[in-house]
Amino acid sequence: MSILETIDKQIKEALKAGEKDKLTTLRGLKSDLKYRQIEQKDPLTDAQAIEVLSSCAKKRRESIEQYEKGGRDDLVQKEKAELEIINAFLPQQLDEAELRRLINEAIEESGADSPQKIGLVMKVLMPKIKGKADGKFVNKLVSEILAK
Repeated sequence: MSILETIDKQIKEALKAGEKDKLTTLRGLKSDLKYRQIEQKDPLTDAQAIEVLSSCAKKRRESIEQYEKGGRDDLVQKEKAELEIINAFLPQQLDEAELRRLINEAIEESGADSPQKIGLVMKVLMPKIKGKADGKFVNKLVSEILAK
């Protein structure tokens, strides 16, 4: 079953259960996926759907950060609930130890030896971890490792 079909199924379940917040989030995700599908004029593959969902998750994480700075706990909770729903469709996120191992491999492969060469490492690393880790966190770890 594709991601879009799974979302459709969960929309029906949320409707029957009366889960308004979940329903709103799922409809928004379906809308984002449909827009991408219309843009490219072809049905989305699961990999492309994961890209869209990763982008949605990133927006939620950024919103959470901003709302926390602004002291808006009500909106933080809403965004966290939406993020949890989105994460259910994304691949399992890599833990920090596995991420560090992949970063070290990418550093070795790219030959980077200073923080100025972070771009080389990211170029090698990102295709391997796409959708499995937050890019901002990965960038921070790469910078930290290269600075040593």
